[in-house]
This record gives sequence, C-alpha cells and structure tokens, in this order.
Amino acid sequence: MNHLLNNKTPKTEAGPLKTPRFSNCHGEPLVIDQETTRSIGQSHRFVSVLLRRLLAIYGDPPIRFVLPGDREITPFSVKPVGTIRIRDYRTLGSIVLNPLFQFGEAYANGRLEIQGDMLECLTEIFAAMNRRGNVRTSGQRLLDRWRRPHKNSLRGSKDNVFHHYDIGNDFYRLWLDENMLYTCAYFEHSGDSLEAAQIAKMDYVCRKLRLRRGMTVVEAGCGWGALAIHMAKQYGVNVKAYNISGAQIDWARDRARQEGLEAKIEFLQDDWRNINGKFDAFASVGMLEHVGIKNYRQLGETICHSLKPDGIGLIHTIGQNSPAPFNAWMEARIFPGAYPPSLAEMMQIFEPNGLSVLDVENLRLHYSQTLRHWLARFEGCVDQIRDRFDEKFVRMWRMYLAGSIAAFESGYLQLFQVVFSHAVSNNVMRTRHYLYDATGQQASNTVNHHHSATANGPYNSWGES
Repeated sequence: MNHLLNNKTPKTEAGPLKTPRFSNCHGEPLVIDQETTRSIGQSHRFVSVLLRRLLAIYGDPPIRFVLPGDREITPFSVKPVGTIRIRDYRTLGSIVLNPLFQFGEAYANGRLEIQGDMLECLTEIFAAMNRRGNVRTSGQRLLDRWRRPHKNSLRGSKDNVFHHYDIGNDFYRLWLDENMLYTCAYFEHSGDSLEAAQIAKMDYVCRKLRLRRGMTVVEAGCGWGALAIHMAKQYGVNVKAYNISGAQIDWARDRARQEGLEAKIEFLQDDWRNINGKFDAFASVGMLEHVGIKNYRQLGETICHSLKPDGIGLIHTIGQNSPAPFNAWMEARIFPGAYPPSLAEMMQIFEPNGLSVLDVENLRLHYSQTLRHWLARFEGCVDQIRDRFDEKFVRMWRMYLAGSIAAFESGYLQLFQVVFSHAVSNNVMRTRHYLYDATGQQASNTVNHHHSATANGPYNSWGES
C-alpha cells in the first residue's frame, strides 16, 4: 500500500539518548540544560515501559514497535510479522492511556504507520487479545464506564444511520457488489465472486425462512433493497421493508420500479419500532447491530406481534463470544450507536416474548472473505475516494475494513444467523437437508420453485414424513 513508510533500521531501546532540539516562537534555538534533558528522557522511557506492559496485558502480539527517536520495542523470542511506527511521544502517550480508541485515531490522522502486511499485523493483534479473553486494563475499564455511546432512540437512530449510510450512494457503488449488499456474503465455494456469493447469501436466507409463493414477509432494516427485491422476484412473496435511511430507500424504490415489482414490495422510510401487520416471515439482516441492547426486549415484542402463529423469523448479525464494549474508535468514527451482541444477549429478544430458537449458525469466515473483496475494491478506487473526501477519510475506512477482516479471522468477532418461531409452533423441520439439498434451490416463478417450496415449506412440520 502506498501509505506505508520506507523501512529504516531502528536503534535499540538501550541506545544513547539524543539531546532534543527546541526553538522559540521566532525559530531561535533554545538551550536545554542537562537536567531538563534527563527529565524529558526519563518521561519518554517511562511511556515506553508502559507500552511494554500494555502489550503484555494484550497478549504480546508479534509486532515491532518503533518509537520516536527510532527506539524500538521488539517481541520476545518470536519473529515480528510487521512494524508499527509511532511518530511522536504525545501519540504514544495517548495510545498507552486509551489504546482501543487512540490506535485507530492515530492511524487515521497519520501519526501511526503500519509497515509490512497491514492485515497480518492487525490479525495478530486481535488474535493475541482474543487469547487473553478480551482483557481490559483498569484504565480502559474506567474509560469504558465514562464512555457515552450514541443512543438508539428514534431520533438517535436516524442520526446514527445518517452518519454512516447517507454519505452517498455513489461512494458505496464504487466497492460493493452490483446489487449493493452491505452485509456478509455466503461463499459456497472459495473461488466464488462477490456477486455470486451475495446472491447465494440471499438464497440461503430465503431457504432458512422456507419462503414460497404468496407468503408475506416483513424486513427490518432493508439497506438498498436487494434482499426484498430478490425475495419478491425469485420467490414470489410480498414484502414490506423498513429502513430509516432516506438515501437507501430512494435507491430501493427506484430498483423496484425498474424490476416492475412495485405491487409486490412496499419500501417504508420508517423505524422498526413502527412495524405493523401480520406476516409469514420476519427477516433482519445486518440491523440488530444498530438496535441497542436496551431495545432488544422491545424488538422481540415487535417481532412477536408481527409474526403469524406458524411464522418463521431470521436475524443475521455481527456478534461476539461474550459481552464486551464495542471498539470505542469504531463506535465513534464509523458506526455510531453500534453494538455486536453475544448469543446470550440476543436471548433478551426471544426469552421474554415466547419465541423459540430453532437454528444458530456462525458464518464469521464468510464475513472475512466478504470484507477482503470490499477492501480490494476500495483500494482499487482509492484515488477517487480521496478526491471526493480526503486522506483522513481514506485512512479511517481502510482501518475499518482491514480491522474488521482481522477481527473476524481471529475469532474476535462472529457472524450469527439465528432462526426462530413462536414457542407454541410445531412448524419445525426434521433435518437441515432443506438448506443444502439441490432440490431446495428455488428458482424464479417455475414449477420446480413451487415444488421445492411445497416439499420444504412451512407446512412440512416435524410431525410429517
């Protein structure tokens, strides 16, 4: 990547301490006595010691750190996979005090550079943290308590969505697939294109919901409308799709008109809290991260009221293995109000509302592969993005995409698909063959489509052979 610095041979931490050069406001040199120089040197060494201790707490990732003055901290007894160069002691101090926010901030502002393979470096950092159980320093825990994440109220959710999703459809068109899907794809084969994998994801969701012609579906958080259009066009269902992003809803409505599907899809610029009606299926792909855990019970109530007695629901969400605060930098700069839940936290949706979990699947490695496609496409048009925004925006989004790949590949983040129904419903499949059997691959408006949907459809309950 063109943002990497040229390699330089760094001095060891035990090297001689240089006398710093200072000047006054007129550019005239100032004479610093030896006692002041010694004091500055000691404070810098102290910060270096704190960084070493911080790295030990976070699992000693195999990374070389080059500090101001070309002093370095190297990993013990392992070959480093790359180098992180910190430009000044102010940046170093901020990272030591608040690493989970200031690391990304320093990179975005050009005060920190990653030399070598950025993805490998970040993956090793996340993997080391994951091995230590997502440990946090006492200072970080204190900062977590002081943090005030963006709220997910009706007004707050609109502001959060505007920050990330309404920055321009043309920007997302540069690096998403042709259908504008901004969620994890499903790679049935490792060499699948992003376009093929996104279509496979939509079919996989539809098979999990066991859709058949004439059913009604409500989608909470429909993005640019690709899944709703796919459901209506390929499975013959009627869809009511909700989204609070004006830019995305306008795009989705235009797409539906182009496909001649206005009669089968209703795109509503509205919040999930205002869903009304009764439906055969509930789908939410990539929205739960933006709901806020305090609202999970209300989301479950909304689902319970909107799902017919034998209805099926699916929630597809980024998650984590155990409850922990979301990365502070990501929440502040990229996804305001976002939070990836653990499975235990997701049960707050189901347990209080008489909903029964039928199936859980973790697709995290599919997400890392999706993100690799996105990052490659992003880098392929980085000059256009830089011209439209600026260098800081490019570095922020590079860190977001690369860091997300590392988080999924290291097991720091997960991707859950949870299928559920009303607890009293016996609309339960005996096996999972319907997800993978070739006869379950439903095609658009054909006899085979109807036969497959009937054979594997919602009335093929546990009690039937």
